[in-house]
Amino acid sequence: MTITAQQIVEAALGFSISDGCIVVATVNSTANIRWANNTVTTSGVSNSLSWFVVSVVGAAAGTVESSATDLAGIAGAVAQSEAAAKAAGPARDAQALIEGGACADFDEGAVDTDFSVYSALIPSLAQAFEDAQSADRILYGFARHESATTYLGTSTGVRRRWVQPTGTVEVNAKSADLTRSSWAGLSTADFTDVDVRVLAESLGMRLGWAKRHIDIAPGRYDTVLPATAVADMMIYLAWSAGGRAAHEGRSAFSAPAGGTRMGERLVDRHLSLFSEPTMQGIEAAPFVIAGGSSDETSVFDNGAPIGRGELITNGVISGLLHTRASAAEFGDAFAPMADNLILAGGDETRSTLDLVAGVKRGLLVTSQWYIREVDPISLLLTGLTRDGVFLIENGEITGAVNNFRFNMSPLDMLRQVGDVGRSERALSREWSDWFTRTQMPSMRIDGFNMSSVSQAQ
Repeated sequence: MTITAQQIVEAALGFSISDGCIVVATVNSTANIRWANNTVTTSGVSNSLSWFVVSVVGAAAGTVESSATDLAGIAGAVAQSEAAAKAAGPARDAQALIEGGACADFDEGAVDTDFSVYSALIPSLAQAFEDAQSADRILYGFARHESATTYLGTSTGVRRRWVQPTGTVEVNAKSADLTRSSWAGLSTADFTDVDVRVLAESLGMRLGWAKRHIDIAPGRYDTVLPATAVADMMIYLAWSAGGRAAHEGRSAFSAPAGGTRMGERLVDRHLSLFSEPTMQGIEAAPFVIAGGSSDETSVFDNGAPIGRGELITNGVISGLLHTRASAAEFGDAFAPMADNLILAGGDETRSTLDLVAGVKRGLLVTSQWYIREVDPISLLLTGLTRDGVFLIENGEITGAVNNFRFNMSPLDMLRQVGDVGRSERALSREWSDWFTRTQMPSMRIDGFNMSSVSQAQ
């Protein structure tokens, strides 16, 4: 007999003897394709089930992850979580568990994916291989589709279900002599909106730009970032917008004299940064799913509804992330972040190349990687450019330049923004393993700090 995720939830709750219990079970189904040297190399489909239980004893909580699907294993995991809760001290984020009933679809089965999701992608990939071979280029890359069905139950009666589709495709094109390379990626829910041939053609154009190489010195350059590179930086900004850290003077959202920077104007442009679980095309779970607690999320909030989360509204810092506990402690609103992020407010008629046309002398940086935090108080980040940095002269791209290490705060990016294009669905290259649902504009940042030349290729 195969036990379902809902049965695991109910069985674990039934075994619980603690003051409160939360069980979250997720069924994952994935289908992957990889390619190299203009041919598919591997593909596969897999399914898995995992779950975790949070036991609450007084004001303490203990979490245990498990993949057990037999009653003895489920009972054992629940007992371990209760022991962990008894051994833990009172939790700073302790709150009464969310109360509620069952959603209408809780009894429905998990939604799987399979290779049929690639029915439109595979023909375009084959055509992209032919185009690359005829143009003396080599394509590498992979496509991934995942369908995750999550069931959340609590001892207070809450029963929630969410089906999250996640698709990404990443393509790296190289010249035949391997001296030039460029990267592009997209996120999607179902691949009906992905044409790999078009993606590969854009990379071919970049390799053409790179036939001329120019070495330039580090410095501050007016720099155009396409949506994917903007996503790299804005995701980190959102992750750093915790209300507790701001109130305790530990973040870039802390005011120098105490309190927070709420209400501070970053930029005169009407740029708004927010998460919104119902945003069309990048929908995300409308309730909290938390396997652990941090400044920005709490296991006690599991099942709580998530609404639109404002971080910046019309250029002004307008919201910070709060658990129910931190919201109560600091007198702010409960504000969990959805699993998506949108930056809006640019010129919806203008593309990345339209922004390039407005630069007298500067750079186009098409992708970044290895982004790390240098200073949490200023939110200074460092990272490397990779697979495509181009010189712009008088509005035209005149060649590829060397790679750089950059030092830049995403908050300073907004303060120094010179031009903003249309917002579109974008895949962050740096964070694509964890966060894929973003909608970002391309931007021109005046005086983007390229701090040193990098030998990375």
